[in-house]
Amino acid sequence: MSSDQRTAWVGLDLGGTKMLASVYDDEFQLLGRDRTKTRAADGVESTLERIVKTIGSAIEDAGLDQATVRGIGIGCPGPVDMDRGIVREALNLGWREVAVGDHLAGSFGCPVQVLNDVDAGVYAEYRFGAARDARCVVGVFPGTGIGGGCVYEGHILHGRAISCMEIGHLPLNPGGPANGTDHCRMLEQVSSRLAIAGAAAQAAYRGDAPYLASNAGTQLKKIRSRMLSEAIAAGDTTVEAIVREAAQWIGVAMTGVVHLLAPDIIVLGGGLVEAMSELFVEEVDAVVRSNVLESYRDVFQVVAGELADDASVLGAAAWAQSQAERTSAPTAG
Repeated sequence: MSSDQRTAWVGLDLGGTKMLASVYDDEFQLLGRDRTKTRAADGVESTLERIVKTIGSAIEDAGLDQATVRGIGIGCPGPVDMDRGIVREALNLGWREVAVGDHLAGSFGCPVQVLNDVDAGVYAEYRFGAARDARCVVGVFPGTGIGGGCVYEGHILHGRAISCMEIGHLPLNPGGPANGTDHCRMLEQVSSRLAIAGAAAQAAYRGDAPYLASNAGTQLKKIRSRMLSEAIAAGDTTVEAIVREAAQWIGVAMTGVVHLLAPDIIVLGGGLVEAMSELFVEEVDAVVRSNVLESYRDVFQVVAGELADDASVLGAAAWAQSQAERTSAPTAG
Protein backbone atom coordinates (compact mmCIF):
# COMPACT_ATOMS: atom_id res chain seq x y z
CA MET A 1 0.00 0.00 0.00
CA SER A 2 1.45 3.39 -0.94
CA SER A 3 1.96 6.07 1.69
CA ASP A 4 -0.87 8.22 0.31
CA GLN A 5 -3.34 5.35 0.80
CA ARG A 6 -2.36 4.57 4.36
CA THR A 7 -4.06 5.85 7.48
CA ALA A 8 -2.41 6.24 10.83
CA TRP A 9 -3.14 6.97 14.47
CA VAL A 10 -0.77 8.80 16.78
CA GLY A 11 -0.40 8.41 20.52
CA LEU A 12 1.71 10.55 22.81
CA ASP A 13 2.51 9.86 26.44
CA LEU A 14 3.38 13.02 28.36
CA GLY A 15 3.88 11.38 31.75
CA GLY A 16 7.26 11.12 33.45
CA THR A 17 10.44 12.91 32.44
CA LYS A 18 10.19 12.04 28.74
CA MET A 19 7.46 12.30 26.14
CA LEU A 20 6.99 9.41 23.74
CA ALA A 21 5.12 9.66 20.44
CA SER A 22 4.21 6.54 18.45
CA VAL A 23 2.49 6.10 15.10
CA TYR A 24 0.31 3.06 14.41
CA ASP A 25 -1.62 1.66 11.49
CA ASP A 26 -5.29 0.64 11.68
CA GLU A 27 -4.29 -2.70 13.24
CA PHE A 28 -2.05 -0.94 15.77
CA GLN A 29 1.18 -2.21 14.37
CA LEU A 30 3.95 0.25 15.22
CA LEU A 31 5.07 2.32 12.23
CA GLY A 32 7.35 4.91 13.81
CA ARG A 33 8.17 6.75 17.03
CA ASP A 34 10.19 9.51 18.64
CA ARG A 35 11.09 10.36 22.20
CA THR A 36 12.40 13.51 23.84
CA LYS A 37 12.79 15.01 27.28
CA THR A 38 9.95 16.79 29.05
CA ARG A 39 11.18 19.99 30.70
CA ALA A 40 8.67 21.82 32.87
CA ALA A 41 11.05 24.78 33.10
CA ASP A 42 10.48 25.46 29.38
CA GLY A 43 6.98 26.80 30.07
CA VAL A 44 3.67 25.99 28.42
CA GLU A 45 4.30 27.32 24.92
CA SER A 46 7.73 25.75 24.58
CA THR A 47 6.44 22.41 25.82
CA LEU A 48 3.53 22.49 23.38
CA GLU A 49 5.93 23.18 20.52
CA ARG A 50 8.14 20.32 21.71
CA ILE A 51 5.08 18.03 21.61
CA VAL A 52 4.32 19.13 18.04
CA LYS A 53 7.91 18.54 17.00
CA THR A 54 8.03 15.10 18.63
CA ILE A 55 4.80 14.00 16.92
CA GLY A 56 6.07 15.34 13.62
CA SER A 57 9.33 13.42 14.00
CA ALA A 58 7.42 10.21 14.77
CA ILE A 59 5.33 10.66 11.62
CA GLU A 60 8.52 11.17 9.60
CA ASP A 61 10.02 8.07 11.20
CA ALA A 62 6.97 6.14 9.98
CA GLY A 63 7.62 7.33 6.45
CA LEU A 64 4.25 9.09 6.29
CA ASP A 65 2.99 12.61 5.90
CA GLN A 66 0.61 14.43 8.19
CA ALA A 67 -2.35 13.91 5.85
CA THR A 68 -2.38 10.18 6.69
CA VAL A 69 -3.01 10.84 10.40
CA ARG A 70 -6.71 10.42 11.21
CA GLY A 71 -6.47 11.12 14.92
CA ILE A 72 -4.13 11.89 17.79
CA GLY A 73 -4.47 10.82 21.41
CA ILE A 74 -2.37 12.36 24.16
CA GLY A 75 -2.08 10.91 27.65
CA CYS A 76 -1.35 13.63 30.19
CA PRO A 77 -0.53 13.42 33.90
CA GLY A 78 -3.20 14.80 36.22
CA PRO A 79 -6.88 15.66 35.79
CA VAL A 80 -8.13 16.53 32.30
CA ASP A 81 -11.37 17.68 30.69
CA MET A 82 -11.74 15.00 28.02
CA ASP A 83 -14.66 16.69 26.25
CA ARG A 84 -12.87 20.02 25.76
CA GLY A 85 -9.32 18.69 25.43
CA ILE A 86 -7.99 20.67 28.37
CA VAL A 87 -5.37 19.63 30.91
CA ARG A 88 -6.85 20.92 34.15
CA GLU A 89 -3.71 20.44 36.21
CA ALA A 90 -0.34 18.81 35.57
CA LEU A 91 1.99 19.54 38.47
CA ASN A 92 5.09 18.02 36.89
CA LEU A 93 4.68 20.36 33.91
CA GLY A 94 3.49 23.41 35.80
CA TRP A 95 0.29 23.38 33.69
CA ARG A 96 -3.16 24.62 34.66
CA GLU A 97 -6.08 24.86 32.23
CA VAL A 98 -3.99 24.25 29.10
CA ALA A 99 -5.97 23.68 25.88
CA VAL A 100 -3.55 21.13 24.45
CA GLY A 101 -6.25 19.54 22.28
CA ASP A 102 -6.96 22.73 20.33
CA HIS A 103 -3.25 23.40 19.91
CA LEU A 104 -2.54 19.98 18.41
CA ALA A 105 -5.67 20.02 16.25
CA GLY A 106 -4.56 23.34 14.80
CA SER A 107 -1.07 22.00 14.12
CA PHE A 108 -2.06 18.68 12.51
CA GLY A 109 -5.55 19.28 11.15
CA CYS A 110 -7.13 16.17 12.69
CA PRO A 111 -9.23 15.30 15.77
CA VAL A 112 -7.31 15.17 19.05
CA GLN A 113 -8.31 13.28 22.19
CA VAL A 114 -6.85 14.40 25.52
CA LEU A 115 -7.00 11.91 28.36
CA ASN A 116 -5.27 11.14 31.62
CA ASP A 117 -2.14 9.05 31.05
CA VAL A 118 -3.25 6.25 33.38
CA ASP A 119 -6.71 6.18 31.79
CA ALA A 120 -4.83 5.70 28.51
CA GLY A 121 -2.76 2.88 29.98
CA VAL A 122 -5.80 1.09 31.39
CA TYR A 123 -7.59 1.46 28.05
CA ALA A 124 -4.61 -0.15 26.31
CA GLU A 125 -4.68 -3.08 28.73
CA TYR A 126 -8.42 -3.41 28.00
CA ARG A 127 -7.93 -3.39 24.23
CA PHE A 128 -4.67 -5.28 23.84
CA GLY A 129 -3.29 -6.52 27.16
CA ALA A 130 -4.02 -8.15 30.50
CA ALA A 131 -7.64 -6.95 30.73
CA ARG A 132 -8.64 -7.66 27.14
CA ASP A 133 -12.43 -7.31 26.64
CA ALA A 134 -13.24 -7.05 30.35
CA ARG A 135 -16.67 -5.62 31.17
CA CYS A 136 -15.15 -3.45 33.90
CA VAL A 137 -11.44 -3.00 34.48
CA VAL A 138 -9.86 -0.81 37.14
CA GLY A 139 -6.17 0.01 36.89
CA VAL A 140 -3.72 1.14 39.57
CA PHE A 141 -0.32 2.41 38.44
CA PRO A 142 2.00 3.28 41.34
CA GLY A 143 4.93 5.51 40.42
CA THR A 144 6.10 8.87 41.74
CA GLY A 145 2.45 9.19 42.72
CA ILE A 146 -0.34 6.67 42.16
CA GLY A 147 -2.64 6.92 39.16
CA GLY A 148 -5.86 5.07 38.53
CA GLY A 149 -8.29 4.51 35.71
CA CYS A 150 -11.44 2.61 34.84
CA VAL A 151 -12.83 1.31 31.56
CA TYR A 152 -16.48 0.30 31.85
CA GLU A 153 -18.13 -1.45 28.88
CA GLY A 154 -15.53 0.02 26.54
CA HIS A 155 -15.78 3.59 27.81
CA ILE A 156 -13.30 5.45 29.97
CA LEU A 157 -15.10 6.44 33.14
CA HIS A 158 -14.92 10.20 33.74
CA GLY A 159 -16.89 13.10 35.14
CA ARG A 160 -18.76 15.80 33.23
CA ALA A 161 -15.84 18.22 33.10
CA ILE A 162 -12.97 16.32 34.66
CA SER A 163 -11.36 12.89 34.68
CA CYS A 164 -11.73 10.73 37.77
CA MET A 165 -10.33 7.59 39.43
CA GLU A 166 -7.62 9.52 41.33
CA ILE A 167 -6.95 6.39 43.37
CA GLY A 168 -3.72 7.80 44.79
CA HIS A 169 -5.79 10.38 46.65
CA LEU A 170 -8.12 7.93 48.34
CA PRO A 171 -7.91 8.65 52.08
CA LEU A 172 -6.48 6.05 54.42
CA ASN A 173 -6.14 5.93 58.19
CA PRO A 174 -8.37 8.91 59.02
CA GLY A 175 -7.05 10.77 62.05
CA GLY A 176 -3.52 9.50 61.47
CA PRO A 177 -0.44 11.55 60.57
CA ALA A 178 -1.30 14.07 57.89
CA ASN A 179 2.12 15.30 56.80
CA GLY A 180 1.59 18.79 58.15
CA THR A 181 -1.88 19.31 56.68
CA ASP A 182 -5.38 19.00 58.05
CA HIS A 183 -6.16 16.14 55.67
CA CYS A 184 -5.95 12.46 56.44
CA ARG A 185 -3.20 10.43 54.83
CA MET A 186 -3.65 9.49 51.17
CA LEU A 187 -2.75 6.23 49.45
CA GLU A 188 0.16 7.68 47.48
CA GLN A 189 1.73 8.95 50.71
CA VAL A 190 2.27 5.34 51.78
CA SER A 191 2.35 3.31 48.56
CA SER A 192 3.98 5.38 45.80
CA ARG A 193 7.51 4.63 44.65
CA LEU A 194 8.62 7.89 46.27
CA ALA A 195 7.13 6.84 49.62
CA ILE A 196 8.72 3.39 49.34
CA ALA A 197 12.09 4.87 48.39
CA GLY A 198 11.95 7.23 51.38
CA ALA A 199 11.28 4.38 53.80
CA ALA A 200 13.98 2.24 52.15
CA ALA A 201 16.51 5.09 52.41
CA GLN A 202 15.84 5.28 56.14
CA ALA A 203 16.39 1.53 56.40
CA ALA A 204 19.69 1.87 54.56
CA TYR A 205 20.75 4.69 56.86
CA ARG A 206 19.96 2.58 59.93
CA GLY A 207 21.97 -0.34 58.54
CA ASP A 208 18.88 -2.50 58.01
CA ALA A 209 19.33 -2.75 54.21
CA PRO A 210 23.00 -3.54 53.50
CA TYR A 211 22.66 -4.22 49.76
CA LEU A 212 20.73 -1.00 49.23
CA ALA A 213 23.20 0.96 51.34
CA SER A 214 26.15 -0.35 49.31
CA ASN A 215 24.59 0.19 45.88
CA ALA A 216 22.38 3.25 46.25
CA GLY A 217 23.07 4.72 49.65
CA THR A 218 20.31 6.98 50.90
CA GLN A 219 19.86 9.00 47.69
CA LEU A 220 16.24 8.86 46.58
CA LYS A 221 17.14 9.43 42.93
CA LYS A 222 19.13 6.18 42.97
CA ILE A 223 16.45 4.11 44.72
CA ARG A 224 14.46 3.29 41.60
CA SER A 225 12.16 0.33 41.00
CA ARG A 226 14.89 -1.96 39.67
CA MET A 227 17.17 -1.16 42.63
CA LEU A 228 14.40 -2.02 45.08
CA SER A 229 13.85 -5.33 43.28
CA GLU A 230 17.57 -6.10 43.31
CA ALA A 231 17.80 -5.31 47.02
CA ILE A 232 14.98 -7.73 47.79
CA ALA A 233 16.58 -10.45 45.65
CA ALA A 234 19.89 -9.86 47.47
CA GLY A 235 18.29 -10.47 50.86
CA ASP A 236 17.36 -7.02 52.18
CA THR A 237 14.35 -8.28 54.11
CA THR A 238 13.52 -4.85 55.49
CA VAL A 239 13.16 -3.48 51.98
CA GLU A 240 10.91 -6.40 51.09
CA ALA A 241 8.74 -5.70 54.14
CA ILE A 242 8.45 -2.03 53.12
CA VAL A 243 7.35 -2.90 49.58
CA ARG A 244 4.91 -5.56 50.77
CA GLU A 245 3.29 -3.16 53.21
CA ALA A 246 2.92 -0.56 50.45
CA ALA A 247 1.25 -3.17 48.24
CA GLN A 248 -1.05 -4.13 51.11
CA TRP A 249 -2.25 -0.53 51.43
CA ILE A 250 -3.12 -0.60 47.74
CA GLY A 251 -5.17 -3.69 48.53
CA VAL A 252 -6.99 -1.80 51.29
CA ALA A 253 -7.89 0.98 48.86
CA MET A 254 -8.97 -1.47 46.19
CA THR A 255 -11.28 -3.21 48.65
CA GLY A 256 -13.44 -0.10 48.59
CA VAL A 257 -13.23 0.11 44.80
CA VAL A 258 -14.39 -3.51 44.44
CA HIS A 259 -17.43 -2.76 46.55
CA LEU A 260 -18.20 0.34 44.45
CA LEU A 261 -17.60 -0.95 40.90
CA ALA A 262 -17.29 -4.75 41.06
CA PRO A 263 -14.54 -4.83 38.41
CA ASP A 264 -13.85 -8.20 36.83
CA ILE A 265 -10.18 -7.23 36.39
CA ILE A 266 -7.88 -5.14 38.58
CA VAL A 267 -4.74 -4.45 36.59
CA LEU A 268 -1.57 -3.25 38.29
CA GLY A 269 0.85 -1.36 36.06
CA GLY A 270 3.82 0.95 35.92
CA GLY A 271 7.52 0.46 36.44
CA LEU A 272 7.29 -0.39 40.13
CA VAL A 273 4.86 -3.24 39.49
CA GLU A 274 6.79 -4.35 36.42
CA ALA A 275 9.94 -4.77 38.53
CA MET A 276 8.13 -6.80 41.23
CA SER A 277 4.90 -7.98 39.63
CA GLU A 278 4.53 -11.24 41.53
CA LEU A 279 4.93 -9.50 44.89
CA PHE A 280 2.40 -6.77 44.10
CA VAL A 281 -0.21 -9.09 42.63
CA GLU A 282 0.13 -11.50 45.56
CA GLU A 283 -0.24 -8.84 48.25
CA VAL A 284 -3.02 -6.81 46.62
CA ASP A 285 -5.04 -9.93 45.82
CA ALA A 286 -4.69 -11.34 49.33
CA VAL A 287 -5.74 -8.12 51.06
CA VAL A 288 -8.75 -7.49 48.82
CA ARG A 289 -10.03 -11.07 49.11
CA SER A 290 -9.70 -11.05 52.88
CA ASN A 291 -11.58 -7.76 53.28
CA VAL A 292 -14.42 -7.71 50.73
CA LEU A 293 -17.85 -9.08 51.44
CA GLU A 294 -18.01 -12.81 50.78
CA SER A 295 -20.19 -12.35 47.70
CA TYR A 296 -17.43 -10.30 46.03
CA ARG A 297 -14.50 -12.65 46.63
CA ASP A 298 -14.79 -14.53 43.37
CA VAL A 299 -15.93 -11.77 41.01
CA PHE A 300 -12.51 -10.23 40.26
CA GLN A 301 -8.94 -11.06 39.29
CA VAL A 302 -5.81 -9.09 40.16
CA VAL A 303 -3.28 -9.15 37.32
CA ALA A 304 -0.11 -7.36 36.28
CA GLY A 305 -0.17 -5.23 33.16
CA GLU A 306 1.37 -6.65 29.99
CA LEU A 307 2.22 -3.56 27.96
CA ALA A 308 4.89 -1.88 30.12
CA ASP A 309 6.12 1.50 28.79
CA ASP A 310 3.92 1.29 25.69
CA ALA A 311 0.64 1.20 27.61
CA SER A 312 -0.21 4.90 27.77
CA VAL A 313 0.95 5.83 24.27
CA LEU A 314 -0.81 2.84 22.71
CA GLY A 315 -3.98 3.46 24.70
CA ALA A 316 -4.06 7.12 23.72
CA ALA A 317 -3.85 6.24 20.03
CA ALA A 318 -6.48 3.50 20.37
CA TRP A 319 -8.83 5.88 22.17
CA ALA A 320 -8.41 8.39 19.34
CA GLN A 321 -9.43 5.67 16.89
CA SER A 322 -12.43 4.58 18.99
CA GLN A 323 -13.75 8.14 19.24
CA ALA A 324 -13.31 8.72 15.51
CA GLU A 325 -15.30 5.57 14.80
CA ARG A 326 -17.99 6.57 17.26
CA THR A 327 -18.48 10.02 15.74
CA SER A 328 -18.50 8.66 12.19
CA ALA A 329 -20.96 5.82 12.88
CA PRO A 330 -24.44 6.38 11.34
CA THR A 331 -27.18 7.14 13.82
CA ALA A 332 -30.32 5.01 14.00
CA GLY A 333 -33.47 6.34 12.41
